[in-house]
Amino acid sequence: MPSEGFLKEMQAIGERFLLKLQRLPKAEPVEIVSFCVVLLFIVTVLVLMIIACSCCCYSCCGCDGRPDHRRRKIQVRPAAH
Repeated sequence: MPSEGFLKEMQAIGERFLLKLQRLPKAEPVEIVSFCVVLLFIVTVLVLMIIACSCCCYSCCGCDGRPDHRRRKIQVRPAAH
């Protein structure tokens, strides 16, 4: 199954991440800074995705969960002469 392979890959990534965190106090300053930059990038992307999804859901559904029909596209037909 593809999901089993995905889960194993995610577990391997998590284990490497934990190993990197355990070795971080003994690491060189350049490695610490680069790790922090990568971590900051990942957090920034996740926060921006959450903001984008919440703004999209808010504009689609509104506060009360009902769709906003005022933003519906209206087809313009040519006027008959």
